[in-house]
Amino acid sequence: MTGSDPPSAARHLPGGVHEDVRPGYALLRLRTTESREGVLDGAWWPRSRDVSAELPALVDALTGHVGPITRVGLDAAAWDGLTTRIVVDGRVVHIDSFAVGDDTVLITRGDRDVFSLLVVPPGTAPEAARAAMAQAVRSDNTTRAEQILIATRSAPTSPE
Repeated sequence: MTGSDPPSAARHLPGGVHEDVRPGYALLRLRTTESREGVLDGAWWPRSRDVSAELPALVDALTGHVGPITRVGLDAAAWDGLTTRIVVDGRVVHIDSFAVGDDTVLITRGDRDVFSLLVVPPGTAPEAARAAMAQAVRSDNTTRAEQILIATRSAPTSPE
């Protein structure tokens, strides 16, 4: 998904997606160029920080689009219930966790194709989440995940 620099996230997304994106969704830019100019390949907005509740759905969705996922790398400090592997549709997916604090999740297909997804914090206001996800999927994006979240003010909302 590409575009010029319109002020609204809605202009970055195809018709209807802007309204449909909600917690639990991932946006991907599947048509990548060989040069892989963009910093990120997509974005994910999990509903919670519970790995066992959130990761299987992401892996299942990605498998349907890019093929079997073998590894997932994520920030150990940002997730609850970390394990070293999960089983999704009968396939073992290894989980690598590091204390990196980089607001991304790395998805490995096969043994070397790596996709980097921005992780929008659970509880983020919908408009901020949509704006962050729209920026992340731009093929010309050179902004790191942390900076995208700061620029779109994608901080979790306080509980009411």
